[in-house]
Order: sequence, then structure tokens, then C-alpha cells
Amino acid sequence: MKASEDSGKPSPASKPAGAAAKRPALGGTFLSGATGRLLPASVPFRYFGAALVFHLAAWLVVLLTAPDWPEWRGGLGWPLAALHLVTLGTLAASAIGVSLQLLPVATRESVHRPGLLGLIWWIYVPGVVVLVAGMGMARPQWLGIGAAALIAVLSIFALMFALNLRAGRSMVGVVLHGAGAFVALLLVLASAAALVALWLGHPVFPHAGARDIHLAAGVFGFMGLLAFGLSFVLLPMFALGRVPGDRQQLQGGCTALAAVTLALAAGFVPEFARVLQGLALLVGAIALALHLRMMRGVFATAMRRDLGISGRLMKAGWAGLAIALPVGAAALVAGAGSNWGLLFGLAAVGGWLLTFLFGILQRILPFLASMHAGQKLKRGPTPSALTQEQPLRWHALAHGLALLLLAAGMAFSSVTLIRLAGLAGTLGALSFLGFFAVLLQRLLGALRAPSA
Repeated sequence: MKASEDSGKPSPASKPAGAAAKRPALGGTFLSGATGRLLPASVPFRYFGAALVFHLAAWLVVLLTAPDWPEWRGGLGWPLAALHLVTLGTLAASAIGVSLQLLPVATRESVHRPGLLGLIWWIYVPGVVVLVAGMGMARPQWLGIGAAALIAVLSIFALMFALNLRAGRSMVGVVLHGAGAFVALLLVLASAAALVALWLGHPVFPHAGARDIHLAAGVFGFMGLLAFGLSFVLLPMFALGRVPGDRQQLQGGCTALAAVTLALAAGFVPEFARVLQGLALLVGAIALALHLRMMRGVFATAMRRDLGISGRLMKAGWAGLAIALPVGAAALVAGAGSNWGLLFGLAAVGGWLLTFLFGILQRILPFLASMHAGQKLKRGPTPSALTQEQPLRWHALAHGLALLLLAAGMAFSSVTLIRLAGLAGTLGALSFLGFFAVLLQRLLGALRAPSA
């Protein structure tokens, strides 16, 4: 024992304390003092509300324009409009609300200029409406006006996101994925501007390259990396499990960034596009395997292992990505113009991102509402007291059925199946809106109660 003391090495008795200090934190520690870092309730909830309305609008477009879908292989039209109602209207609006509210909670830093975030909503929502109307009705001028508004708003969001990300330097995995998502968002905006310029008759970049960059940067770069990175905060917080270690997060993050980089490179080097896209799919499969191993570790250490419908939707979302990768490989083999390319987009956007998002929203919305109530009430309502479960069950069933019907309809060019998909999706979207309406009603009722 004396020899170890003289040498300056820690004694065996001192090792457990040091080891405990380096253990990954429990997800619940993110919530310490979180109420002081909340945005005004009207700010995130207006983004979430808009996201749910746009989600309903997307499925209504599918229902009402089903005859346009079997022959669509890209270009302006209602299928493109429905896609952007999901990507811009639902996914991006939710990303704004989640990232600019949950990152300050996790990093223990105040929100920068919350009033600005509320103000740009009034530009963002009309911008989406004008953009998708221009796409659906093939009005390039409308499309240009909507795109200009959205590029301006998303540029402001990117700056605010970067400022919040800078405060989380100790969260290495979140910062790595977030930095990649930030760069990808800039590429999304640049490629969108190039595509709009092309539709307006002023080509500045080859169409195929701009389209490939836009898809890779938007779906896998911005939204994909954001979904992976925020999982290191959200899953441990909801399940009360341990956060994955920094080394694991960096390994997974670097692999995911490599996959996205390869996919983006295909848009800049068209002569090697298929090879680069094939490599991107392969590396993406490795990144998914590493991510799932980390998520399995979170649940293995969790105090709350069963997250109910929410957890099943998250797992279904990961399964959607696992399906998308081989479908993408089939699309590469089949070449341009095949149904495999459309099915790849559906699996990635609908099967993965949209399904995972609704699993997350089922937890985030009651959680945020409960925290806001806790600011004004001594004993505010719990998240479970604000949640009505039945609409969530209806939504989960209708959502899964809608995606399966849409995949079958696209595979077999069936207007009937596509219309049924639109009907099922509409019913699911109305169910989730019902859950949201009840949540707000119960929150307002609790705040107005005499005990407040």
C-alpha cells in the first residue's frame, strides 16, 4: 500500500470513486432546473401545432390527388407538394420546436432571443403554404416566393441552432451530430435555391446533382443526423436510462457523417454517383447498427423500459430505416425511373423519420406541457394526466396501415390503394390532432383551476 502511495498512483480503494465520476449520466439529470430555460409555451406549441396540421394536409393531398401518383417520377405536381408538406411542414417545423426547446434544457443554457423564434413562425407557415401550392399547381413564381421566405427563416433558425449547440460542448455526441446537421441544412438551402432557379428558367447547377444533394442533405443529413443526435438526450430522458458513453457516440457519429458525406459527394461527382451512393448505403448500415447498439444500451439500463405506443413507434422508425437501406440498393440496381426509387423515399421519409417523430412527439408534448404548468402551479398535472391514450392508439394503427397501403399502391401503380392510404393517413392525422387538442384543453383547464 505504501509503495502505491509513494508512486503517486491511486490506491485500489480510490478507483471506484473515480470510475463512478466517469460513468455516463442518467437521462433524468438533464431536467435539473429545466423550468427556468423554457421558451414561452406559445412558441414551441405553435410549431408543433403547425406540424400536425401540415401532416393532415399531406394525407388529404394523397387522398384527393391519388390519380396523379402512379405516373409521377419527379418534377412539379401534387406528389411533390405532399412530400414537402411532410418534410418542411411536419418534420422541419417539429425539428425547430424540439431542437430550440430541448437543447437549452439539456445544455442548461438559456434560449437566445425567444421572441425572434415566435416571430419567424408567421413567415414560416405562409411560406410552406405558398411553396407547396406552387409545386402542386406548377406555378414556379409561387414556388420562388415561398422558397425565398423559407430560406430566410431557416437561415435564422440555423444561426439560433448553432448558438444553442455551442453551449453544449460537453455533450460531444450531440454536438457532433448537430454540427453535421447544421452544415447539411446549409446545403439543403443552397440546393433548394438551385432547384428553384432551374424551375424559374435560370439553371445554376445540374438538375440531377442538385436533386441528389437536396435529398441526401435534407433527409439523411439535416433530419437524420438530428434524429440520431437528439436521441442521446431524449431516449435516456424518457426511459431514465444511462446516456451512451462519449466514445460510443463519437464512433457512431463519425460513421453516420461519413455515410452522409459519401451521399452528398455523389451529387458533386455525377460520373461516380452510383458507386458513392452504394458506399453511402453500406456505411449507413454500419452507422445504424452502431446507433441501435447504443439505444439498446439505454434501454438495458433504463428504469422505465416500456415506453408504450411511443416506444413501439420509435422502434418501428428504426425498422423503417433498416428497410430503406436495401430498398435504396435495389433502386441503384434498377436505375432511374423505377418504382424502387419512390419506395426508397417513402421508407426513409415516412417509414423512418415520420414514424420516429410521432413516437417522440407523444412524449415531448405532455412533458413540455407539464413543465409549463409547473411554472405556475405548486402541483401541476403530470404528463400522463394530460395524455389521452385512445387517439394515440388509433393514430399508430392508421399510420402504419397508411404507409403499407401507400407502398403497395406505388409498387403496383394502383390508384385505389393510394386513395385508401390517403384515407387511412387522414384518419390517423385527425387522431393525433385530437390527442393534441385534448392535451391543450387539459393544460388550460389546470391553469385556470381555483387551486392555481
